[in-house]
Amino acid sequence: MGTLATNTILAIKNVSKTFGEKRALDDVSLEVPAGCIFGFVGPNGAGKTTLIRSIVGVSRPDSGDIRIAGQSVITDAIACKRVTAYVPDNPDVYEFLTGIQYLNYIADIFGVDSATRAERIATYAKRLGLKGDLDELISAYSHGMRQKLVLIGAFLHEPLLLVLDEPFVGLDPEASFHMKEM
Repeated sequence: MGTLATNTILAIKNVSKTFGEKRALDDVSLEVPAGCIFGFVGPNGAGKTTLIRSIVGVSRPDSGDIRIAGQSVITDAIACKRVTAYVPDNPDVYEFLTGIQYLNYIADIFGVDSATRAERIATYAKRLGLKGDLDELISAYSHGMRQKLVLIGAFLHEPLLLVLDEPFVGLDPEASFHMKEM
């Protein structure tokens, strides 16, 4: 892998992960420069989600290292999570909250001040077509609405690294268009 470029946002070095007899990741190494879009393509069972879950600290690799903005996910997971946003393939959110309560909760976790959060929530909710639904309980949301909500939450703290696992599933064409622009 060589020396890290100064603009590398994600560096994966010799990462392996095994589940029982199945080797999900086998000595994976790669670097992603800041500002780039990088995608994993492969058949089901190829290890894409396993690698994503390792990048965001949900699953620990058996060996190797993953660095986000120079910090190791293995040794300093909290520092990495502060600058990362993760949208899983299935948006599980607190159904007893309203959309706005959920977004305020996420903003609180990341220390986004009131004025900034209000501006960002309004902007992203308008772009993704969720603005009129934020006062409703999440339990009443469709899958697509939940996906939009989780995406808004991901953008709230302006992360250095945005990790998306099938982010367009459930989105309507207009929201998909705006998501690609964002």
